[in-house]
Amino acid sequence: MAGGQALGDTMGHGLFPSAVLRQVADLGGAAGITVLLLLVNEAIAFAIEQRGRGVRAWLRSLAAAAGIVACMAGYGAMRRADLQAAPADNAPTLRVAMVQANITDYERLRKQIGAYGVVRRVLDTHYALSWSAIRDHQADVLLWSETVYPTTFGHPRSEDGAALDREIQGFVDAAGVPLVFGTYDRDGQGEYNAAAFLEPGKGLLGFYRKTHPFPLTEHVPRWLDGPRLRGWLPWTGTWNPGDGARVLPLRSADGREVSVVPLICLDDVHSDLAIDGARLGAQAIVGISNDSWFTAYPVGARLHLAVAAFRSIETRLPQVRVTTNGFSAIIDDTGEVLANTSIGDQAVLTAFISARDPSPTLMVRWGDWVGRAGAVFLLALAALAAWRALRCRAIAAPKVESAIEVVVLTPFWRALTGALRLCAGAGLVWLAFDMLARIGLQIQSLSQLWIFSAAVLAPAVAAWAIERAFAAQARIEGSLLVLDQRRQRIELPVASISALRPWRIPLPGSGVDVRLASGPWWTRGLALTRAHALQRMLAATGVPVRLEGRFAAALADRAQARADARRRIDHPLLKFALFPLLLALVAFRLHQVIAFGGAFGEYYTFGLTAYLSGLLIWWASWSIGLMLFAAVLRIAIETVVIQAMALRSAHAAALRDALEWLSRVVFYLGVPAWLAWRLLAMG
Repeated sequence: MAGGQALGDTMGHGLFPSAVLRQVADLGGAAGITVLLLLVNEAIAFAIEQRGRGVRAWLRSLAAAAGIVACMAGYGAMRRADLQAAPADNAPTLRVAMVQANITDYERLRKQIGAYGVVRRVLDTHYALSWSAIRDHQADVLLWSETVYPTTFGHPRSEDGAALDREIQGFVDAAGVPLVFGTYDRDGQGEYNAAAFLEPGKGLLGFYRKTHPFPLTEHVPRWLDGPRLRGWLPWTGTWNPGDGARVLPLRSADGREVSVVPLICLDDVHSDLAIDGARLGAQAIVGISNDSWFTAYPVGARLHLAVAAFRSIETRLPQVRVTTNGFSAIIDDTGEVLANTSIGDQAVLTAFISARDPSPTLMVRWGDWVGRAGAVFLLALAALAAWRALRCRAIAAPKVESAIEVVVLTPFWRALTGALRLCAGAGLVWLAFDMLARIGLQIQSLSQLWIFSAAVLAPAVAAWAIERAFAAQARIEGSLLVLDQRRQRIELPVASISALRPWRIPLPGSGVDVRLASGPWWTRGLALTRAHALQRMLAATGVPVRLEGRFAAALADRAQARADARRRIDHPLLKFALFPLLLALVAFRLHQVIAFGGAFGEYYTFGLTAYLSGLLIWWASWSIGLMLFAAVLRIAIETVVIQAMALRSAHAAALRDALEWLSRVVFYLGVPAWLAWRLLAMG
């Protein structure tokens, strides 16, 4: 393997030499730095493209590029200063000795001295260097490289293998220090590239199995494996991938202990294992690798070291890393390589690691989120493009509608209905704030349900009832605008109407005031979402009726676009009653099984009333949670669309359509997927 792409390199790794700029990796990893670099490059390219349109045109792009770099530098300087400050505690510290024996060509040696002779030479060399590390460097822990013991430890294949296993354990017992070394492990599924943790007097503490073996050279998927493939690629390996990160302790003879997450070779190219290790409580990273294929190409080994150092930046865990023939290295929590050996040297490198728990970084909290965010962004762009294409096909001259649904409200009823809507919204906001600030995102008491019923549900239902009471159908009959309500009919001559003014404050919703030709406003307002449709309907009689107000067109466009984007799937009864009930039934059944031993355990124990009350609480809890989630999605959609309209984007309507569909996918598919993931995690 001489190509860099096997090491997962990306443009962000190119900033590794910058001790300041690379610190941004604890927010988004090397991929996040790549995104920022692409933005800077795009800004510069745009500035070059705009250079002929005046200074102002290209200066803004260059300012944006400089701003990104300045923010990266400022953040990096701040984080670096924090991390380099002297620690306040006196945490237990271990001295780790990395043994680099520089024995690489096992196959050539096997032909010369046989398989047992190779193992004998490798072990004897490591023993000698290890005794030197203990004697000259007072090592508390010994670290040998990947596959240094090229057979299965603990599962000997011969009497000679069993004797060598006992010999290694005997060395550890005599030295009185723990040993971590590369070997093979085996179970009923096959063999694994592994790291063994041995302790003096106690034997094998455990194995870590390499999670990311090299494709084709170390591991072949079962669906691809077969005699034909191995005939074409005779070097293909037979190791299986391990089952993920594992945190193991390093313990000195006097009881000092540091928890570490081991990574073997290609494992340190992937960010997931180091992040999982940090979440499991690791205090340092232990890397073992065999980079002997880079002997003739040291730049490859240097790149591997740089990529591995990003794991320390992302997790803020120090790292000790031993390789067969270089570069073995000591890496601190800023990604700085404090010391390293050279390619082709036989050496012992000693480092200190301490039992300190760093504060979780954004990468540790969210994982490698940049790729997922990028995928969502690309899906959103694809959805937007698709909807733009569909809308372009559907563009036609606006038709005059024969009737429009409106709500006819006097100032009093409008104020009352708006106040009820505000009360419901404020109640929901207060409930969300109380959950975030005090008890977390969950319903823990009946009092929360009563508050929700009184402060959110009751005013929302009252506002809905008022709107139903004053609902009307607006249509044109001859020269009259007719508003047909359930109990009365209102007629206005179209000639008496001069303008429609959209409501600037959309309470209780979007609507218009009607200006009469004589000057004053009509005593009633019309709550409706289709101001443009009403204007076209009035204009069809031959009387020009304008939209009045500074932001009239924008307000009408926004209300119309939102109405056009609505679908039956957005109905409140479906979103906040039926859909939450389905999810609540799943969660409630699991609760019954766990708490009462069966799906109807509470019914058998406490009766039907208690059982139905419990189900109602779960239903209400899910309904509240989904209302809060829908509110967050709505705020996000309206924020993006309003910004697009402020920029006078011609695609604001298409953007809204795309975002509405994306929010439906997140709501109706994302929430069940999240619930399924939680249930599987519990299992």
